Amino acid sequence: MKELIMEKYKGSLLLKFAVVCFAAFLVVSLIGQQFKISEKQEELQDLQTQLSAQNARNEEIRNSLENSSGLEEYAERQARSELDYAKPGERVFVDVG
Repeated sequence: MKELIMEKYKGSLLLKFAVVCFAAFLVVSLIGQQFKISEKQEELQDLQTQLSAQNARNEEIRNSLENSSGLEEYAERQARSELDYAKPGERVFVDVG
């Protein structure tokens, strides 16, 4: 009789241990998922910021191209800012400070 009770108790103890281990696994998994979610939310925020900046730039380009001389002005502005071009005889001063 005593042996039967001990076997039942051991089985119950093993079941409790398994449930506790499973619960601990779930808690660790949930914490890991929360970290991943927060990282992805930060990444989404960065991408939305980049998208807003690109949309503003696209709108600026679209507006400058709609003007009659917009294409020439746009090409000149891009040549000056991106390619560091200057008009013949023009002096370009660079602020290094």
